[in-house]
Amino acid sequence: MSVDFATPRSETSAPTVVKLGSHIGARIDGVRLGGDLDAAAVAVIERALLDHKVVFFRGQKHLDEDSQFDFAELLGIPTTPHPTVKGYGAKTLPIDAEYVRADSWHTDVTFVDRIPKAAILRAEALPSYGGTTTWASTVAAYAALPEPLKDLVSNLWAVHSNVYDYAAHAAQRVDGQFAEYREAFESSYFETIHPVVRVHPETGERALLLGQFVKSFVGFGTVESQKLYELLQTRITKLENTVRWNWELGDVAIWDNRATQHYAISDYDDQPRRLTRITLAGDVPVAISGEQSKIVSGDASDYSPIDNPVRVDA
Repeated sequence: MSVDFATPRSETSAPTVVKLGSHIGARIDGVRLGGDLDAAAVAVIERALLDHKVVFFRGQKHLDEDSQFDFAELLGIPTTPHPTVKGYGAKTLPIDAEYVRADSWHTDVTFVDRIPKAAILRAEALPSYGGTTTWASTVAAYAALPEPLKDLVSNLWAVHSNVYDYAAHAAQRVDGQFAEYREAFESSYFETIHPVVRVHPETGERALLLGQFVKSFVGFGTVESQKLYELLQTRITKLENTVRWNWELGDVAIWDNRATQHYAISDYDDQPRRLTRITLAGDVPVAISGEQSKIVSGDASDYSPIDNPVRVDA
C-alpha cells in the first residue's frame, strides 16, 4: 500500500506499508514522524494500525519527548502518563528496566474503565543484545477459537485490577527502586469488570480482552479462573498470532491497544533499556451484548477522558 502526497514541512514523500505477518504487524517506511506530519500521512498510519494492529518506524532519532507528544496529538488525545505512577514527567511514561520490566503478556491499563486506544513507544536506550518486544493479535485469537469456546467467552466477564500488575510477575527484584515503583503502581486501587470479548469500536471486530491484570472471572472461583485464564491466554499467544520487533535506537512502535497484547522480553541481563510511552485516550469496552464495562473501584477521569471513535469499515 502506498500513497503519494507532498509534505514540505515533514520531508515525507511516499509512505509505504510493508506487511510483516499474516495476522499482525507492519513496518511503515518513508515517514518522518512529528507534529508537522500532514493529514495524508496520518491517514496512512491510522489505516495501517487498524489493519495490522501494530506498526513500526525505523530512523526516528530526531524525535524527543516534545515532538513525540506533538505527533501523538495527531492520532488522538494523549492521556496523562499513568493512572497511578506519577512524577516521571507530564508527557511521557519511561519504560525503564531500572525500575520495571514488562515481561508478561498484557494490554495496557486494563484495570480502568477507559482503556487506552493506542500507545506510541520510542526507543531511547537499548542493550547490546536482547530486549525485543512481541505483540499478539487478540482479534486473530478470537477468530480462531472453536465454536464451543466462542459460546463460552461471548458472555464471560473478567475482573481487572492494578494489584495484579506485570511488575509482580517480573524477575524477583527487591532493590529499592523496584519497590518504589511497585508502591507507586498500587498507590491508588482500581478494579473494573470488562467483557472477555469486546467489540472493536472502529472496525467492529471481536477481540479477547485479557492480560496480566485479570484477577478472576465473574462466577468462577480462584482455581477455575486460573485454568480458564491459561486456556484463553495460550490461544492469544500462539506464535502464529504474534510479531516480534528487534529494536534499534530511534525506532517507534504504535499498537492498537484494543486489539493486542504485548510482552517485553527480559533477556538482556543488567544492561540499560529505556523507552518512552504515550498512550491515547480510548473508549469504555462494549461486549457483544452491547453492555459496557463496569467500574468496581477507582476514578480514572484524571488519567484520561473517554474518546468514542467513529466506526469505520474493517
